[in-house]
Amino acid sequence: MSPDLQPTAAIYNLLDYDARRFTSAEMQLKKVLPDWISKAGSLELKTALEKYMAFTEEHIQKMDSFIKTSKKTLPTLSNRVMQSFIQEAKEKLKSRSDAMFKDACLIDCVLEITRFKINTYGTAAAFDEAEVQELQMNKFLADLVIEDNFA
Repeated sequence: MSPDLQPTAAIYNLLDYDARRFTSAEMQLKKVLPDWISKAGSLELKTALEKYMAFTEEHIQKMDSFIKTSKKTLPTLSNRVMQSFIQEAKEKLKSRSDAMFKDACLIDCVLEITRFKINTYGTAAAFDEAEVQELQMNKFLADLVIEDNFA
């Protein structure tokens, strides 16, 4: 980011950057969730993960819509934090084969990811209140936080 950008332009660039990272995180999560659903032992956990996948798909659609309304065509960025969460989950799941352990592991991993997402979206929402795209972005991010809190 150029140091000579006006503050408002720099904020818009940061929001665009974050929107692309949010989309990447959701897409990475959507890709791994079917595998986690198949590894879940309890029907209740499978159902919860399927519901979470539906929320994730909604988030991707909302992020795509937001990016389109910003009228910028920017490449999606890789979200290394989400990659780390997913990799850690894979390693934990490989460490033992019993169903109860896998279910506990999946619950723990999804909770960690959900906390990360709530924090990330919440930080962006707080930052958004300062200046840019006031109501549109704030409502959008608040909806994502609410959905993740009740997922």
